[in-house]
Amino acid sequence: MNCKTTSRLIALVCGVALTLGILSGCMAQPTGASQEQQANRTYMTKVNQAMEDLNSRLQSFDDAVARGDAVTMRTQADNAYEVIDTLDAIDTPEAMKDLQKDYVDGCTALKEALNAYVDLYTEVDSATEAHPFDYGTYDERIKAIQDKYNEGIQKLKDADDEAIKLNGGDGDESQDDAAQQ
Repeated sequence: MNCKTTSRLIALVCGVALTLGILSGCMAQPTGASQEQQANRTYMTKVNQAMEDLNSRLQSFDDAVARGDAVTMRTQADNAYEVIDTLDAIDTPEAMKDLQKDYVDGCTALKEALNAYVDLYTEVDSATEAHPFDYGTYDERIKAIQDKYNEGIQKLKDADDEAIKLNGGDGDESQDDAAQQ
């Protein structure tokens, strides 16, 4: 290469470097607010995935109940608990701590209801003539279990409504959806 070509190449490289430097300086740097928003979005994505997994596992639990299979009920309840534990372990941004507590409280109530249902069904299933099941308490126990389950579902719905408010929505769509169900 001759000296003229080399100096042009050096000038071109310097010009490109200068242009890239100017452009990178003009690009928006991530701010604390946008990082917080990204953390909140990541959190909500993880919560949504956990709720979808929980719903799927509760469907499997319902299938076991329909078949009257106490062993599979326990297995499916344990599978649901894994999702609840995953939800509880999600890294939660500061702005979402109260929301996380609401989701975990709802799931804890569901967990208690599932445990109580499996225990009740196991008692019924294992009753013998020598140790019969006391059906006099059955309706009361089922009602208590259903109330605990409904409490958990309501807490999850309330958490969803709060999440919608935090994301700038008014929550009317979710309330309309809940009313239709």
